Amino acid sequence: MKLPRITILATLLLTAPAAAQLQITPPVATPSAAPAKEKAKEKPATKPHTITKKKDAAPKPSASPSPAPAATVIPAPPTDNSNVDLVYGAYQRGQYKTALELATARAQAGDAKAMTMLGELYSNAMGIRRDYAKASQWYKRASDAGDREAMFALAMLRMSGRGGPVDKGEAVKLMASAAKLGEPKAAYNLALLYLDGQTLPQDVKRSAELLRQAADAGLPEAQYALATFYKEGTGVPKDPERAVRLLQAATLTDNVDAEVEYAIALFNGTGTPKNQPAAVALLRKASRQGSAIAQNRLAWVLINGVGAQMDKIEGFKWHLVAKTAGKGDPELDKQLSDLSPDDRAKAEAAARKWLGTK
Repeated sequence: MKLPRITILATLLLTAPAAAQLQITPPVATPSAAPAKEKAKEKPATKPHTITKKKDAAPKPSASPSPAPAATVIPAPPTDNSNVDLVYGAYQRGQYKTALELATARAQAGDAKAMTMLGELYSNAMGIRRDYAKASQWYKRASDAGDREAMFALAMLRMSGRGGPVDKGEAVKLMASAAKLGEPKAAYNLALLYLDGQTLPQDVKRSAELLRQAADAGLPEAQYALATFYKEGTGVPKDPERAVRLLQAATLTDNVDAEVEYAIALFNGTGTPKNQPAAVALLRKASRQGSAIAQNRLAWVLINGVGAQMDKIEGFKWHLVAKTAGKGDPELDKQLSDLSPDDRAKAEAAARKWLGTK
C-alpha cells in the first residue's frame, strides 16, 4: 500500500504571513495491514476520486493525485478573562498597537494568554517591528505557564529556526504537550511528523489517531487528511462512507480541496448517494475559489453535458483557465480545436476576462 503523499503548511495561533511553516512530503512505504472494519477517515491522498471522460457515459473514478490541503488561519477563541478579551478584541479589529499595550500590561501581571499574544505580535510584525527572538521569549514564558497555543507556536519557531537555533527535539516535545492539552493544530502537525518518518519514527496508526483528535476538534485540514486515510485504508480500515462524512464536514468550513473531493464523491456516488447537481454546484464553487482541479472537472461536465446542461463556451473557458494553472488536457484541447471559430473566440475571451488579462 502506498502512503499518502502530502505537503502541508502548518499554521500558528492567530497566524499571519510571517508564521513558520511545516512542510512534509512522506516517502512511499508499506504500512502494516489495517484491522477489520472501523469507522473514521483521514487525508493525505495519493489517489483521490477523479472524474474521467468517456463518450456517452458519466465520469468515473480514476487515479490522479490530489492537491495538498491549503493552510488556513485559525484565530484563538475568546477566553473567560475579560482583560484578555480586550486584548483579543483590539487584535481582531486590527488595532495592533492597542493590543500590544494592553497585552504588555497583562503579561507583566503574569497572564499567560497575554504573553502568547505578545509572541504573536512580535512574530508577525503587528504594531511593532518583527522580532522572532522576543516572540520566542514570550511564547516560552506562556508555554511554561501552561498555555497550549504558546507551546505550539514555540514548537513551530523551533522547527524553523526562527528566534533561535533549530531544535526539532524540543519542537516535538512542545507539540506533544500541546496536543495532550487539546491543541488541534499541534495534534495535526505531530501527525504529519509521524507520517513523514524523518523527525519521528514513521507510525501511520499513531498519525491517524492524532488526525482523528484534530478532526474531532473541527480542524478542516485534519478532517480532509483523515478522510483520505479512510479512503485509502492508511492506518485505519477502509471506510468510504466515513471518508465522505469527513470531507463533508471540511467542506462546511470552505476547505477548497475538501470541496473538490466531496464533489467528485457525490458525482460518482462513492461512499454517498449520487447527487450530480450538488456535485456540479460544488465544482462551480471550488472553481471560482481557484481550484485548477475543480476547473478541469467542471470543464468536462459542461462540455459533455453530464450532470449539468451542456455549455461548451463556459466549459472551454474553465478548461483554458485550468490549463494556465498546469491542469491542461490534451483531449479537451482537441475538442477546442474542433469548435467553431466564433465559439472558440468567445471561450477564449471569457477565459481572459476571468484571468484578468487582455
